[in-house]
Amino acid sequence: MSPEEKIKESIINKFSYLGESVKIARPRRISIEVGLENFEQVFAYLAKELQFGHLCTITGLDEPEKLGFIYHLAADSGILVNLRTYASKNNPVIKTVTSYFPGAEIYERELVDLFGATVTGLPAGNRYPLTDDWPTEEHPLRKDWKPRPAKEGEVD
Repeated sequence: MSPEEKIKESIINKFSYLGESVKIARPRRISIEVGLENFEQVFAYLAKELQFGHLCTITGLDEPEKLGFIYHLAADSGILVNLRTYASKNNPVIKTVTSYFPGAEIYERELVDLFGATVTGLPAGNRYPLTDDWPTEEHPLRKDWKPRPAKEGEVD
């Protein structure tokens, strides 16, 4: 049994409801799709029990009816897990993972600024990557976002 198959089996044994949601995409790549209500349990299991000790990044996706969030976790073995979850587009609330990976803060700030997500538990801090004067209700990576017209005298 390959290392990826062992990890997949371990995940399914722990979380039987994931069943078909755990896929080996190719060697050293595993993808998991999990509902928001079970995300924290699965994330903690990957990080603590299965030793996926490096958060590479978090990717935000604007899909037709929801926002997707992919957490890219790596183990020292070189295996990467992409853990995907979704939140309502109208009220995209996710929990911070900074208690596991303090460096997640910058990725989560990007989700707030660029997609309009609310990240509960995210420590107070500066905006990133948008400037402090950027309108808080405008999220440029959402598909429905339109740049506001420049006012007379403004430089685009």
